[in-house]
Amino acid sequence: QVQLVESGGGLVQAGGSLRLSCAASGRTVSRYAMGWFRQAPGKEREFVAAIRWSGDSTYYADSVKGRFTISIDNGKNTVYLQMTSLKPEDTAVYYCAQAFASGITTSKSYNYWGQGTQVTVSS
Repeated sequence: QVQLVESGGGLVQAGGSLRLSCAASGRTVSRYAMGWFRQAPGKEREFVAAIRWSGDSTYYADSVKGRFTISIDNGKNTVYLQMTSLKPEDTAVYYCAQAFASGITTSKSYNYWGQGTQVTVSS
């Protein structure tokens, strides 16, 4: 089993910044990448960013490219999402997840999920 614990969410004004963290523990074999997804009220969960555990490849949704940065600390088994220039439309519950296969921009490749952390951006 894998446990994923997110932290760092909160309320911020538009244009502000937040850094989300996701600490992973438990089974470490067969892991391929880590990703962040988000779900706003009344909307489907959507891909935000992903990074391979090797740290050599990152992927971003077009809506966050240039504003968000995903990074990984293998020593701490932790993945981060630095969010800058936040917009009200970034408001959502953010989930981290661990992927077991490629195709890491889709939720189908992920088999472990955190509980989510709320990010609210006020205008």
